[in-house]
Amino acid sequence: MKIDLTMLDPNVKKQVTEFSVGDTVKVIFTVKEEGVEKTQTFEGIVIAKRGRGINSTFTVRKISYGVGVERIFPLYSPMIKSIVVLERGKVRRAKLYYLREKVGKEATVKETQENKATKIETNQ
Repeated sequence: MKIDLTMLDPNVKKQVTEFSVGDTVKVIFTVKEEGVEKTQTFEGIVIAKRGRGINSTFTVRKISYGVGVERIFPLYSPMIKSIVVLERGKVRRAKLYYLREKVGKEATVKETQENKATKIETNQ
């Protein structure tokens, strides 16, 4: 996926949701197919973040029908409509590439204690 860098203004920073590696996110983005713009979502675990400034990217991994799917998103892409953090994960690594070999429950990340507390409060 090529992005025209002239569309990105380095002086104007887009408001980006704060998230980190290990978080479960939902990325809502647009795709152009045959001249028609469609909105799609990609929900999964952030396994890597790299770069600084306008060139920064993040990688999201999900399991779809038993097959692992990874997608790399440019953070300041105009194609990304929003990034929603669904769960905060507790990890001790900067890159979670070891999740590629894991299957099933092993491929999950523990939730943070704050995230569990907010879920309990909202249920009552």
